[in-house]
Amino acid sequence: MRLKAVLFDLDGTLGDTIPVCWAAFRAALEEHQGRRYSDAEITAMFGPSEEGVFQRLVPDRWQACLQSFLAAYEREHDRCPVPFPGIEGVLRSLRSRGVRLGIVTGKGPGSAEISLRRFGLGGYFDAVETGSPEGGVKAALIRRLLRRWSLAPQEAAYIGDHPSDVRAASEVGVLPLAAAWATTADPEALHASGPACLFRTVEELSAWIADNLGSAGAPGSGRDASCPEEKDS
Repeated sequence: MRLKAVLFDLDGTLGDTIPVCWAAFRAALEEHQGRRYSDAEITAMFGPSEEGVFQRLVPDRWQACLQSFLAAYEREHDRCPVPFPGIEGVLRSLRSRGVRLGIVTGKGPGSAEISLRRFGLGGYFDAVETGSPEGGVKAALIRRLLRRWSLAPQEAAYIGDHPSDVRAASEVGVLPLAAAWATTADPEALHASGPACLFRTVEELSAWIADNLGSAGAPGSGRDASCPEEKDS
């Protein structure tokens, strides 16, 4: 069965935006809570969307904190003006093969819109599913997109840079792919989470698409595909 859809995480997968998140969270929380958080402390908050984080930390003024965050996120995005090299080529390649593209991210809608606009990638995606204030819901979001597109899990893949992305994909039954090209990624933890393939560079992903998904409009499995690690072993 041909792989008909590929879903992408955003932060650390399409672009090097995790440092942007750190800086924006730090600025907003220092302004509204009076505390300066480390990168590690901010990373530990990930799961809920920004709305959820601020509702828990500054419940009486979370909306104002969110607006400060989004202003800082827009400003700090200057440090990451473009997606990872090769990502746009990957999206074009998948599009040329008739593969539908979507985003499933834990980010809130405001920051996701900023990144896609700054990267100029929004036009590639048929759908963008953003996070929930209640916590990690990526598996539910993947299922929602599959239902919307009338696809079976085995007809889709999800690629992300965190072990939780691999686990969400595996829970749903879509092909779990791991992106380990960001400096913030942990390849060993990603490998331990059990992806079908782990890509250490965008070029490896691009080559995998060319080798396993066939030419434009041609059938390709994507399920029993060889992976970079397998070739190197």
